[in-house]
Amino acid sequence: MLRMSSLFLRTLRDDPADAEVPSHKLLVRAGYIRRIAAGIYSWLPLGVITLRNVENIIREEMDKAGFQEVHFPALLPREAYEATNRWEEYGPSLFRLQDRKGGDYLLGPTHEEMFTLMVKGEYSSYKDLPLTIYQIQNKFRDEARPRSGIIRGREFVMKDSYSFDLTDEGLGISYEKHRDAYITTFDRLHLKYNIVKAVSGAMGGSKSEEFLAPCPTGEDTYVLCPKCGFAANVEAMVTKVAPGDASGVPALEELDTPNTPTIDSLVDVLNSKFGGGFTGGSTLKNVLLMADNKAISVLVPGDREVDLKRLQAGLPGVEELRVFEEADFAKHPGLVKGYIGPQDAGKFGITVYADPRVAPGTSWVTGANKKDRHARNVVNGRDFTPDAYVEAAEIREGDSCPECSTAVVIDRAIEIGHIFQLGRKYAQSLSLTVLDQNGKSQVVTMGSYGIGVTRAVAAIAEQTYDEIGLNWPVDLAPAKVHIVATGKDDLPFETADAIAAELEAIGISVMLDDRRGTSPGVKFKDAELIGNPVIVVVGKSLEQGNIEVRVRRTGDKQEIPLSGAARAIAALVESL
Repeated sequence: MLRMSSLFLRTLRDDPADAEVPSHKLLVRAGYIRRIAAGIYSWLPLGVITLRNVENIIREEMDKAGFQEVHFPALLPREAYEATNRWEEYGPSLFRLQDRKGGDYLLGPTHEEMFTLMVKGEYSSYKDLPLTIYQIQNKFRDEARPRSGIIRGREFVMKDSYSFDLTDEGLGISYEKHRDAYITTFDRLHLKYNIVKAVSGAMGGSKSEEFLAPCPTGEDTYVLCPKCGFAANVEAMVTKVAPGDASGVPALEELDTPNTPTIDSLVDVLNSKFGGGFTGGSTLKNVLLMADNKAISVLVPGDREVDLKRLQAGLPGVEELRVFEEADFAKHPGLVKGYIGPQDAGKFGITVYADPRVAPGTSWVTGANKKDRHARNVVNGRDFTPDAYVEAAEIREGDSCPECSTAVVIDRAIEIGHIFQLGRKYAQSLSLTVLDQNGKSQVVTMGSYGIGVTRAVAAIAEQTYDEIGLNWPVDLAPAKVHIVATGKDDLPFETADAIAAELEAIGISVMLDDRRGTSPGVKFKDAELIGNPVIVVVGKSLEQGNIEVRVRRTGDKQEIPLSGAARAIAALVESL
């Protein structure tokens, strides 16, 4: 029983100054978490109980699916990550450190290498497969901009699991088995979610899906087709554009366009000097970026911005993308800022990537690579040729669904799970092989499956809170019943204690507000803020032999007889 007279808890009336999203504000105010440093949080007793409740549901579903739990250290040696090239590939997000002897270590951001080496050390035959093992572990990533409380922190709890199969067909079966287990898990966590196509990113692999919990403050953007049900993270959204017909397009023509370094200023001049009908979409934007240490140009229609996350997903191996700075222009004196076109990119030594919207045969107005000059009738395939095509432009509501061409809608969400087929990347790098039925050595194929446990806590809070506080589902709350004893006499406190003991005896967890000298108003506000699903008030109505019962989620109130109250409260809890 959680007795508030001795519980290590302090609630706050005001939002923390650094909190931006509701889950962050309320988890701090209600005494679940406390900030230690940017992206690093301590968990207080109420937070620990809620976190463990989420973990237990995840663990139960993993075990039910036949997966086996293991546990790795967070402190890992460099060697395995060098074998897979991730010691360098992870870039600045990896926490690196040395021991007293100068040996290199890292704090694990993810554990593919460790899982692979564990199986390599124990198994050597196809008869041992398929196998799926998992852990629930703290992970560490040096986020450049930790934000949103525990949604994006530098230390977080994650459930990661890996399947090991002999064949690709076996991997497909393991993948679907995990997918089903995730559906059951998130249903039990009372999360609303969508399953969307995704990219695997730095993890590698092929088929990839994310489980996204919709909420207005989510940092992930995804698209949904209201007609065919297509869903994808914006990074995985595919653009389909038919090639243009440039057979009737006149030759490239240079135009005098002074003082037009922006798309808007260019469109104004085009419409005033060269006839109407020009829009931002008629122009070709050349966005200059540094991809690691290499200069690139990304072509998108002038009415679109470059989405750096989408772009980077299409540039494997690129660790850092940044916009050209003055120092970069100084190293490329042939580039005229504000008037750049792709026609002379090769001469300047710049790799050109085009968004699919810049299709072969399409004609554009773009920079002429001369100050105050633009060119029109610039045709892709005739006047310039991109080095490669990559999904780079921002996705907008109303863009065409790649499956049925219906206009898609866009929503925001928190990523709570990610499943993908790794294939043989890590097994190959770390020589994980088994002997097949013919005694021949075969490289094992793997699947990777993650759930953000701390993210799930935040996502549940984001989807269930209301204007007065947190609002936990019954299986996840610190306690199923919050009993508030009010008044100055002993009777309400003794009665509340007796009801609490009876509920605990039949397996209903209880938080008992047995604080003396604290006003009823403060107690009620604390109960609403903390968010346990049933609130029981033992006070004035005792004179009539009753107590008050409130359902936190709906606000419904009723008075019930004191006689048999514990059984009635237990039945209410079971019905929620």
